[in-house]
Amino acid sequence: MKKYKQLFKQLERDILGEKYQLNDFLPSEHQLMEIYQVSRDTVRKALALLQKEGLIEKVRGQGSKVVKQEQLDFPVSNLTSYQELVAQHKLQSKTNVISLDKITVDKKLAKTTGFPEYRLVWRIVRQRVVDNIASVLDIDYLDKSLVPDMNREIGEHSIYAYLEETLKLNIAYAKKEITIDHVNDQDQILMDIGRDQYVVSIKSQVYLADGRQFQYTESRHKLDKFRFVDFATRQKE
Repeated sequence: MKKYKQLFKQLERDILGEKYQLNDFLPSEHQLMEIYQVSRDTVRKALALLQKEGLIEKVRGQGSKVVKQEQLDFPVSNLTSYQELVAQHKLQSKTNVISLDKITVDKKLAKTTGFPEYRLVWRIVRQRVVDNIASVLDIDYLDKSLVPDMNREIGEHSIYAYLEETLKLNIAYAKKEITIDHVNDQDQILMDIGRDQYVVSIKSQVYLADGRQFQYTESRHKLDKFRFVDFATRQKE
């Protein structure tokens, strides 16, 4: 392994192991050169990798500052919208609508989404930026017969608020599948993946209280940003 990668790994361990706390500054470049007996080029390459991974940020005139690394609890069992999660954790977040299309469900998409073939649906691709890091990619399909209108403004704010408050739909339950997937080209383009090779994928078929499916969504998350939690009770006979 090259020296700058060795140094990167060591500093990464120190940060994740909390030798350097949130808002601490790493030793200066010159100090790192002396501590690890490496060249300035090696130090700068290692620091560049740490910055790319979101572990540090450069502060002009001060050095390399450790930034927050805590994971956010994502409630798997609950039907919690992203905007509700943002409000709950008081996150600095922005949603970018990448695309909004009206499409017809084909045979392949019917098998994936659970919608019948030839059904007209909205397809919305949204990028979620958390603390200035593109951390989530949402691909939603909404039944147009139940959601006649959709626009970018709704997508940028809260689709669920629109469905419940404006359309008066009674969202009830979902079937979810959680997998660890290889990073794909779309992930690389629309998320700050860094050197990660995997993402957490949550695929959901979501239903109204009367049993009609109105949504299929795949939500792809950076591994290091979220902690997926559940609440379980023992079922007795």
